[in-house]
Amino acid sequence: MWTEENNSLKKKFKFKDFSEAFAFMTRVALIAEKMDHHPLWTNVYNQVEIWLSTHDAGDIVTEKDRKLSKKIDGLA
Repeated sequence: MWTEENNSLKKKFKFKDFSEAFAFMTRVALIAEKMDHHPLWTNVYNQVEIWLSTHDAGDIVTEKDRKLSKKIDGLA
């Protein structure tokens, strides 16, 4: 479940291993690039943490973030 805090949507994903986590990040990157909407994220071994906010709107959560979060959920 995505949570909204500090003007961003946040979610942590956990995978079997690093390869699965990295493959997920690659799929997210392709979608984000098509949307021209790039996440802030971290990856440590099998965990990926993502924060979404719209920089052009003053670093707040917008419909663009909600759309990307739904697409990301479809990949996990």
